[in-house]
Amino acid sequence: MNTQENPQKSAPVQPLPSLDRLASALGHPVRWKILKELSLGEPRMVSELAKVVGCSPDMTSKHLAVLRKAGAVVQGRGRLYQIPPQHLTAPGERLVDFGHCLLRLDVAG
Repeated sequence: MNTQENPQKSAPVQPLPSLDRLASALGHPVRWKILKELSLGEPRMVSELAKVVGCSPDMTSKHLAVLRKAGAVVQGRGRLYQIPPQHLTAPGERLVDFGHCLLRLDVAG
């Protein structure tokens, strides 16, 4: 019998991204650059990301689609993309924890 008066509720557990899709998505240098840019936690538009990674907006959108299908990024209002907040370890640090792996994007090219 449970005698606790105020049982603590745990936060809902977020599912991990698919390891196969994530590993496949991380296999392209442009996607690493996109993740590095988004790792600071600020949502960004495709056109902004395209300038940073040196690709056309169309090609950047295709890379973002792969990252989105893998669960590495989400698309919000106004076509803004970001890394889901539960995967960011600390504000201002370029570390992303996908559960299967911890990415140190401060050293990524």
